[in-house]
Amino acid sequence: MCKAHEVVLVVYTDGACSGNPGPGGWAWAREDGAWASGAEPHTTNQRMEIMAAFDAVRSADGPLEIVSDSTYVVNCFRDRWWEGWIKRNWLNSKREPVANRDLWEPFVELVRQRDNVTFRWVKGHSGDPMNDLVDALAVAAAQSQKGGEGTTLPDVSRLPADTPNPVGAAMAGVRKDRRLPKLDIATHGVVVLGHRPPELGGYEQNPTSDYVARQLRSVLAAKAEMDSSLVVVSGLRLGAEMLAAEAAVALGLALVVVLPFPNPDRHWPAPQRNRFESLCAAADEVVTLERKVPGDNAAVSASLARRDGWLVRNVASAILVWRQELPVFRRLAVSLEDHLGDEVWIIDPDLMQP
Repeated sequence: MCKAHEVVLVVYTDGACSGNPGPGGWAWAREDGAWASGAEPHTTNQRMEIMAAFDAVRSADGPLEIVSDSTYVVNCFRDRWWEGWIKRNWLNSKREPVANRDLWEPFVELVRQRDNVTFRWVKGHSGDPMNDLVDALAVAAAQSQKGGEGTTLPDVSRLPADTPNPVGAAMAGVRKDRRLPKLDIATHGVVVLGHRPPELGGYEQNPTSDYVARQLRSVLAAKAEMDSSLVVVSGLRLGAEMLAAEAAVALGLALVVVLPFPNPDRHWPAPQRNRFESLCAAADEVVTLERKVPGDNAAVSASLARRDGWLVRNVASAILVWRQELPVFRRLAVSLEDHLGDEVWIIDPDLMQP
């Protein structure tokens, strides 16, 4: 715990990755002018965010405030995720091994030993000069695969800009995507993904879909209690996504609909099209990611995969409706956890009580 008379040194940190996984970079910069950066050839954005903060803590002995635009890093300490991890012997809330334990474990131990480090979240690319600086340093390290250090802050205008990749490429849509809705889904958005009707008991109302709908309302209501600005994000595919949108409307929550391409409901039966149109009308915003309608099933699948990637990268949390005995969403679940840490809830229809 920092004493009242002690001066707290503020350190900004950031990580970057070209692809996820891919070549990455991390950086930190302090108010006193010191800075450092590093690179890894094959890593993830989350690992670079952790590494930036970890190295920042190792850089000075006195009281520190770590400022990061990564909720993954900040929430670990602010919300004390690490206590649950240690209590469960480094298993997460789903009783699975904690991702990136090799970095988290020594980092958490260092912060616990010191007891003079605090963490604060800052919105990325919101005009904060120090956040912009560490972002540029991390991007430069990722691109050049070379780290650096100094005692005087470098000129950010001389560093590479963090420009988005082409649509559909890894990390597309992050931070500067013009398709982002006006509502702040990066801070308050919860996306719901998961099974379609065949895995939820069929296209008509049934006990399984009713169970999932109740669970979605329960989880969303609980999250709204903690975040009065909660935004439900749905792609409105039949099944879990549409049930989530209906739950949002029933609870009076903000709803953002994200469509992969125009009129994805064009081949649906009339009742489902009516549900789709009604929910689009009820939504606060409707975002369409791609202008071109896919020409065949393979192109549709590719567009949906790009949509899923965009959603994962641009929200604060997620709910995945997944019968975990089926492998279909295993890769998506890993991606969600890699991006969002413990901010992922799984609703398993197979756990429904008879």
